[in-house]
Amino acid sequence: MAAPIVFFYIAGTDDSQLRRFYSDIFAWNFSQQGQTTVDVITPLEGAIRKDPSEKRIYIGVEKVTDTLKKIVECDGSVDAPRFEVAGVVVIGLFKDPAGNEMGLVEMEGGKPRIP
Repeated sequence: MAAPIVFFYIAGTDDSQLRRFYSDIFAWNFSQQGQTTVDVITPLEGAIRKDPSEKRIYIGVEKVTDTLKKIVECDGSVDAPRFEVAGVVVIGLFKDPAGNEMGLVEMEGGKPRIP
């Protein structure tokens, strides 16, 4: 059996701002210590790419465009507006208030929307 991903973290100099941001945008609930549990799609898709070093978490949402608007309202920024990768996925890219690069995947019926 392949080893599972069991934990993630998102860091920044103002952890309370990040907790508010992810709670407001994605309805994640945090303990006072900053711990949360989020739903995942099983199996969780992943990739290794030959590109400049980076990491990015992709979060499933109903509407990428609507979520990006809310991200900007909550002090995040848009790296790439909603776009379709034909036959694969619909995504958008953003940075949280700490500058962490993240992504959105448009979901339909509990699965990534394939255009």
